[in-house]
Amino acid sequence: MRFIAMLTLMAGPVAAEDWSPLITDDAIYGALAGRTLIYDAYTRQQFGADGSTQYITERFSEGRWAARDGQYCSQWPPSDGWTCYYIELNESAVKFISPDRTESVGTYRK
Repeated sequence: MRFIAMLTLMAGPVAAEDWSPLITDDAIYGALAGRTLIYDAYTRQQFGADGSTQYITERFSEGRWAARDGQYCSQWPPSDGWTCYYIELNESAVKFISPDRTESVGTYRK
């Protein structure tokens, strides 16, 4: 009986970390447009509904973002190329998964 109670207590934190893939452009826009993500104490990214994005850390960078074929894509001048990422969502954060499978997680600003 004690073992079952321990499993029940452990299930809460695990469920909070469940990630859901966003596979439609509308879902990606809904998760990012007009929102700000916090990556650490010094780094945040703002996603404009108009497709602008600002990455704010020690240096300010301004780029463009879009949802394309179920992926988040971004372009950062001076490069004119776009890089696309799969994204997943949980209750409070967004996970970006790069083409080389590297993951970056940003938490929604409250």
